[in-house]
Amino acid sequence: MATKKKVTKKKEKSFEETLWDAANKLRGSVESSEYKHIVLSLIFLKFISDTFEKQRQKLIDAGLEKHIDMVPAYTKDNVFYLPPESRWSFVQQNAKQEDIALKIDTALSTIEKTNKALQGALPKNYFSQLEFDTSKLAALVDVVDNIETLNSPHKDIVGRVYEYFLAKFAIAEGKGKGEFYTPKSVVNLIAELIEPYRGKIYDPCCGSGGMFVQSMKFIKNHKGNTKDVAIYGQEATPTTFKLAKMNLAIRGISANLGVAAKDTFAKDQHELLKADFIMANPPFNQKDWRDSSELLDDKRWSGFDVPPVSNANYGWILHMVSKLSENGIAGFILSSGSTSASGNEYKIRKQLIENNLIEAIITLPRDMFYNTDISVTLWILNKNKEAKAHQAEEGIVNLRARSEEVLFMDLRRLGSEFEKKYIELTDKDIKDVSSIFHNWQRGDRFDNYKNKVEFCYSASKKEIIKKPEFV
Repeated sequence: MATKKKVTKKKEKSFEETLWDAANKLRGSVESSEYKHIVLSLIFLKFISDTFEKQRQKLIDAGLEKHIDMVPAYTKDNVFYLPPESRWSFVQQNAKQEDIALKIDTALSTIEKTNKALQGALPKNYFSQLEFDTSKLAALVDVVDNIETLNSPHKDIVGRVYEYFLAKFAIAEGKGKGEFYTPKSVVNLIAELIEPYRGKIYDPCCGSGGMFVQSMKFIKNHKGNTKDVAIYGQEATPTTFKLAKMNLAIRGISANLGVAAKDTFAKDQHELLKADFIMANPPFNQKDWRDSSELLDDKRWSGFDVPPVSNANYGWILHMVSKLSENGIAGFILSSGSTSASGNEYKIRKQLIENNLIEAIITLPRDMFYNTDISVTLWILNKNKEAKAHQAEEGIVNLRARSEEVLFMDLRRLGSEFEKKYIELTDKDIKDVSSIFHNWQRGDRFDNYKNKVEFCYSASKKEIIKKPEFV
């Protein structure tokens, strides 16, 4: 008797996957680092054009035809006004023309000139300079045209597509690159731990703005009000700065990212800021981040040793410490080597512990990041570890005094495979870790916290100071 062959049902591709496959086939010889700006700029243009056309039709339906070319009729509802030559319909109609690259550049330039909120956000003369094949550019316009930004049954479809493409480009660029993007599960974990419900949120190296996007999602998912937060950020790379501006504009998120792309150490654009929450993924082990004679007396390291020129990790830590409000909390990623570095870094680490600033050190699974395979650690700093009232999802809760303690967690046994060679934390992983952390913090839940071998341990300050590998 013949054996019946088992038929494996092929998993149906998501809308985002289908779009990515179609767009990626058109890349040709263009580097991923360049191609992402082509694709993401077109997605952005399609979205704001669809939003503009919807507002325009709304004015016509209301009998306000005389207002359809008046900028205030759009900006009053947070819609960008687009002159005729910068609308998606114009780009699509001219997609097969030899000068389509120039037309797209003109469209983006016109949009930026017309809308102050987008100044510095869009690529300038980018499409013309790349000399991207005209037929491929026309085909890419057709691919992006398939994104139904306004009438999709899925909420925030364009945000989902944009986020998906950012992640895929970061993966495509791989090791040594992709620093513009932090994996979503890492950002979600930080948000769940520090709970940025209200106040000022800051990222000193904001990349493409993913920390801000996930912060807003956290607030919405936990029944908070996004109007209760103000966002501040800074990014040094001009092209990534533009990605961040576009990423936030697509989602209607207002943010102060400074006037332009600037190095945070050399030109702090938020010098007087005191943030309630800081979320960051600084460049790992950044070398020669300052000249040896520069920033020696910088007020950001006042009370601490000066961070060494050879590695910026502790420069980033002290920059963030200087930005925290009196009850401020920070969650950020560093290479695991930062917990055992010697010299001035050793001294600074000891000073951080003596000043009761470190709340938790969490070792993450390997292979979570697309640009490196080194071991990575999540730090939580807290300017006030004394007993205090705290905003949580269920309302105001009481935190116990933890000034003499630091929570250590090792998550290297958690996570699931992603994209065959990466690891991501599952929603359950994130929920379990945040639950342990908050049980440890809260007076009414502390009885639920227990040290677990090779997973979590609440260490006293005295214990830590005795361990040479940490301090």
